[in-house]
Parts: sequence; structure tokens; C-alpha cells
Amino acid sequence: MKLAKLRAVAAKEYRQAARDPLTLAMLLGLPTMMLLLYGYAVNFDVRHIKLAVEDRDRTAASRDLEAAFFNSGYFDLAADLPAGTDLARLTERRRAAAILVIPETYGRDVAAGRTARVQLVLDGADANTATTVLGYAASVVAEANAEVVRAELGRHAGGGSAAAAGGAPIDYEPRVWYNPELKSTQFLVPGLVGFILMLTAVLSTALSVVREKERGTMEQLRVSSLSPGELLVGKTLPYLSISLAATAIILLAARVLFGVVVRGSYLDLFVVTLIYLIGALGLGLLVSSVADSQAMAFQLGASGSMLPAILLSGFIFPIRSMPLAVQILTYAVPARYFLVVLRGIILKGAGLAPYGRDMAFLVLYAAAVLGLAFARLTRKEI
Repeated sequence: MKLAKLRAVAAKEYRQAARDPLTLAMLLGLPTMMLLLYGYAVNFDVRHIKLAVEDRDRTAASRDLEAAFFNSGYFDLAADLPAGTDLARLTERRRAAAILVIPETYGRDVAAGRTARVQLVLDGADANTATTVLGYAASVVAEANAEVVRAELGRHAGGGSAAAAGGAPIDYEPRVWYNPELKSTQFLVPGLVGFILMLTAVLSTALSVVREKERGTMEQLRVSSLSPGELLVGKTLPYLSISLAATAIILLAARVLFGVVVRGSYLDLFVVTLIYLIGALGLGLLVSSVADSQAMAFQLGASGSMLPAILLSGFIFPIRSMPLAVQILTYAVPARYFLVVLRGIILKGAGLAPYGRDMAFLVLYAAAVLGLAFARLTRKEI
């Protein structure tokens, strides 16, 4: 394989890409646009929950409980309801997503040390949101209950330590590593990188080769002194470099727009991205060996790269919650392994050493698809 021939084919491909606005838009503009679209639209954070309160007690204790909900940062006051309000009608009109009902006996029960009961009426039409709201409410009530217990222990101890009253309450202090604010964008944006790179790399390579077939220039290349290997490598190298440039643009946009900072080594990030892109480009070549038109190549490339990268990689849906048969299928999806390594480098600052198995699969996948694509394309005497 001669370097001069590779440079000539790569230079030709660079010129062709520069003259084709659609190709440049797909390779550079599309990743940024998809990052903006998915980064802002796909968000699992549940904030500003509209909470209505029906306080039938109207005591200091009930007001403290209400304050605990609204000071948590998750709930906003939607309405202060009088007793006897039609709660079903309120949720049907979507004026409130949740309703806190405090009975008349709440303050007396708290003062007497008895179990005080409150009710949370929740709109469960959106099961995922409802589950999250239940978790928030349980956390708020648990913290409010701990405050009541501490106050009660203090009173029984006569102003002394809580331990003198028969035992000290548990001092619960959670600490969240890697994503202290629990923002879903910190988890989703690295997943977007894997999804976008797979889609653009596969489509760009597949369309490039099929375009040569449609224009009839493949016949000229076939009778030239180029070997099939020189032709394929020369045509994919430009798209590899452009995809790496697109990766840099995505990471820069992710930092500026979403605050996603790469905590690990950029060299490790480059290595794993390079291996992943080689596999994606190999898949694009494999698609081009099957498709005879750009329309067909686009459909095959999009379905073979986009759907697995979204549905079977753990990008959005946890793999452990999938049926066993689908979980087995995910082992053949390279994005599954790439996202594990990528999130480890970006969010945790880890190196490549803890992800040896994932890296090994990415290398095997790249070698397998490149070998299969080369065998099919050379058999067809490109």
C-alpha cells in the first residue's frame, strides 16, 4: 500500500466533501444541531412540580411541613385550597401535579408524639414522573420527621443533649460523586456523543462509496492502479479526520452549553473515540457493499446505526431493565461499550485501564466489520 496513492485518494475525497454542502452539513452541522436538540429536549430532571396544598389544620406544625416541601427546590405552590375542594377536578385540569392534604388533627398529633398522617394525591398518568415525585415527597417527609424527632428529644432531655433522652438520632449526610447536582444532562450528553458519531460516520462513508457507483466513476477507479485496500483506506481517512473534528466541536459545545467538563485524559478520550470511529466507518463500508443507491444506503445506514445506538446502548433506557433476550442482543452493539468508557473518562476522570473488556470489544468489532466490508467489496472488484 503506497502512501502517495493514499494521499491522492484522500485529497480527492477532501475536495469532493468541500464542494458538497450536504456532506459538510451532515458531518459538522448535524452533530451540533442534534446535540442542541437532544441536549435540551431529552431531560429526565423533574423540577418545578406544581403542588397544591389543602391545609385543614392551619397550625405552625402544618406550615412547617408545607415549608419543607417548597424549600426543597422541587415543588412550586400551585394553589392553597380550602377544605372540601374537588381534588379530582383540579388534577384533570392539570392545575396541579400533586396535592398535599393535611388533616385537622395533624398539629395535635405531632404535639402529643403520636403518628401524624398526611396524604399526597398524585397524578399518575405519567408513571415515570409520578415515581420521581413520590421519591421527592418521601425524602421531604423523612427530613421533616427527623426534625420533629430531634425537637422532641431536645424537649425530653430538658435542653440537654439528645443522647441523654435515650439515644441520638442518625445523622444522615449523603454525598453524590461525579454528578453532585444530579443533572440528567451530565449523563445524557456523553451518550449523545456516541449516538451522533455512529450515525454521521456510518452515513458519510456509505454515501461516499455509493455516490461513486451512481456517478459511474467507480469504473474509472477500478481500472486505475489503485488496489482495493488503497481505495478504501483513502476514501475513509478524510471522514475519520472530519469525524474527529466533529467530536471536538461536540465536546466544546457540551462544555459551553451544558457544563459537561472532561475530567479524564484527552489522550484516553482520543484513543477510544478513534477505535469507535474506525468501527463506525467499517460499518459504513459494509452498508455501501450492499446498497446500490444513496437512498438505500441512507436507510440501511440510519437503521443500522441510529436505532441500536438509541435503544440498545443504555443511552436512554437502562439495559438491566430490558428483557433477557434484548439484553443479550445489546452485547453486539458497540455504542454500549463506548458509552461506558466515555462516561467514565468524562464524568469520573477514569483512565482506560478499568475498561479493558469494553476496549477489547470495540477493537474486535472494528476489526470484524472492516474485515467483512473489505471481503465483500474486494469480491465485487471495486
